[in-house]
Amino acid sequence: MSKGPRAFRLDEMPPDRERQTIELSPGIVVEHEPEEAIADEEAVTARPPRRRRLPWLGMLLSALGGLLLLALGLGVERLVRDLMASYPALGWLALALAALALAGLLGIVVREMLGMLRERRIEGLQKEAARILADKDEVGARKLVADVAALYAGRPETARARGRLADLGDAVIDAPELIGLAERELLASLDRRARRLVAEAAQQVSVVTALSPRAIVDVAFVLYSVMRLMRRIAALYGGRPGTLGFLRLAGNVLSHLTLTSGIAMGDSLLQQVMGLGLAARVSAKLGEGVVNGLLTARVGLSAIAVCRPLPFTVLEPPVLGDVASSLFDRSAAKPPEGQ
Repeated sequence: MSKGPRAFRLDEMPPDRERQTIELSPGIVVEHEPEEAIADEEAVTARPPRRRRLPWLGMLLSALGGLLLLALGLGVERLVRDLMASYPALGWLALALAALALAGLLGIVVREMLGMLRERRIEGLQKEAARILADKDEVGARKLVADVAALYAGRPETARARGRLADLGDAVIDAPELIGLAERELLASLDRRARRLVAEAAQQVSVVTALSPRAIVDVAFVLYSVMRLMRRIAALYGGRPGTLGFLRLAGNVLSHLTLTSGIAMGDSLLQQVMGLGLAARVSAKLGEGVVNGLLTARVGLSAIAVCRPLPFTVLEPPVLGDVASSLFDRSAAKPPEGQ
């Protein structure tokens, strides 16, 4: 006597969780949860909660800065009051100088704020582009392309590219294609200029450090060249950070360099070290110059990745080998600018 088919439910599952069925024998079917879903659930439950920490260092620096400003303002007020009581003419002169100093301070504060806002704007565009590419959001892609075009609205050299982007953007529906179109039209020329900036800075560093007689001169010139290169790349892509913004930019570049150095530098740097060995056999200072040039180029490539408002999707990102090839070919022949 044959029995009818039976189904055994092991546990109650959410309605949005897909199930898999296994037929143990004819007429007996068992439903179970996929192993991938179980692993994902275990990973979520095993993740410890993230604790938010108070910014103690920021609070300390802000409080100390406020106290210094109060002390400085009180000292200036006492100086002006004493001069007004003793020498009125000098008192009015001191008051005018204090007003000029206050105007200069306000100008610096406004410049720093604008620089921070521009930097945060580019970071927001980068995050939004990553989200749109992951979600394939067509509406968000159109808004993102409009924001990137508005970022370069004040540059006459991008007028033709912005016009072509406005004409062709209505015919593109797919979000990755629209972002790739904006990348080709608006950022291709900027990428070429940024690559030239990195190559020129690497060549200058390699030549100067190969010819300088002191190690302190090498260190000072490398730091100066790296800072100048990061500022020029940030200004090229629309950042133009101030002093505080530059410190934040340098931290982001250093973080990006730390995260990507093990992957991006591996094979290409190994190939360049082989050339470095040949250069070091000719001259030890020449080998040091090549190393400093390669490090400068690596920092410049990280600055491009940090300052670029859109990720590399359809265009090839610059690699260390591209810059190092020109470094090895022309570092000994091309003198640095201003030398």
